[in-house]
Amino acid sequence: MSQSIYFGTYTKKESKGIYKAQFDPETGSLSDLELVAAEPNPTFIAFSEKGNLYSVGAQDGKGGIASFTADFQPLNHVVEEGAPLCYVSVDDKRQLVYGANYHKGQVLVYKIEGDGQLSLIDQDTHEGKGPHENQARPHVHFADLTPDQYLITCDLGTDSLHTYEVSDQGKLTLLHHYKTAPGAGPRHLVFHPHHKIAYLINELNATIDVLFYDGMGEFEHFQTVSTLPEDYDGQKWASAIKLSADGKFLYASNRAHNSIVVFEVIADGSLKLIEIVPTDGLNPRDFTLSPDQHYLIAAHQDSPNATVFKRDPATGRLSSLSHDFYVPEAVCTIFH
Repeated sequence: MSQSIYFGTYTKKESKGIYKAQFDPETGSLSDLELVAAEPNPTFIAFSEKGNLYSVGAQDGKGGIASFTADFQPLNHVVEEGAPLCYVSVDDKRQLVYGANYHKGQVLVYKIEGDGQLSLIDQDTHEGKGPHENQARPHVHFADLTPDQYLITCDLGTDSLHTYEVSDQGKLTLLHHYKTAPGAGPRHLVFHPHHKIAYLINELNATIDVLFYDGMGEFEHFQTVSTLPEDYDGQKWASAIKLSADGKFLYASNRAHNSIVVFEVIADGSLKLIEIVPTDGLNPRDFTLSPDQHYLIAAHQDSPNATVFKRDPATGRLSSLSHDFYVPEAVCTIFH
C-alpha cells in the first residue's frame, strides 16, 4: 500500500506551495505529485496528531505561520512585519505549536484552538552574535521538545542552545544556555531513543556534536565529527540530521557537497563514519527515512528532483535507486 510523503518548498521559481506524493514501499518508487496547499514559501511543515497541517506562512507582505485542516483547507495565518518562520513543531500534549524565526532571532509559541487555528501566546528574542560572517545577529533555526518535554532552540547566530520550561498555557521560562564551538552555527538537534544523548548538526563548520543529555535541558560535550571528507576544501554547509528508529545509525546532509553522510552509533553513543554518498541533486536541504526504515528520500532545493535510496537496516548503508522524481524547490520532507 502506498504511503503519503509531503514536501515543503520555496516558491521563488516553479513551486506553488506544499506538495504530496505517493511512495511505494515495495518498489521504492515515488509517483503522483500534487499541490495540496498553495502558500508562499512554506519551507517547513508539521502535522498534529489530529491531522492539522502547520507550515511556515506569509500573508499581505508579513511573515509568520499558517494553519490548515486535515484536508488542507486554510484556517488562519498569524503574521507580523518581517520575515516568516523557518521551523515549526507541534506539542500535542499541551496543544501548542513552536516556531523558530531565523531572521528575527526569535522563538515563538502558539496555542492550538479547538478548530485547529493558531493564536500567538508567547515569544522570546535572543541577543548576541558569533565570529562567522553569517553570525552578525541571532538566527534561531530550530525549536522543538526534549524527551522530558523542555523546549530547545538552536541559535545559529550565537552558537548556542537555549532551554526553556513551557507552562501548560504556553509561557516560556529560560532555564539554561549551552555554547558550541565558536563559529559552529548550530542548526538542528535529534535525541537518541535509548541513550541519554543528543546529536547537534552545525551548519557553518559542517560538524555534528555528540552531547550527553541528563535531562532538565542541560548538555555536556562528548564528541565532534565532521560531515565531510577529510580532503574536502569547498563550502561547508550542513543541513538536516536524522536517526534511524532503532538508534543504530545517524544520517546528515551536506549542501554544496551534495551528499548524505552515514554514521554508525556505537555502544557509548559516539559516532563512527560509515560512508558519504552523493545525492545526485543540488542542495539536499532535507531528507527523511521511510516508515519501515528501508528507504531514505532526499529532496533538493536547487534542482527539481527527489532521490530515493535503498537502506540496509543492518549496516546503515545507502544504495541509490532513483533521482529523477520531479519536486520543485523542496526544502522539507516528511511522511504522514
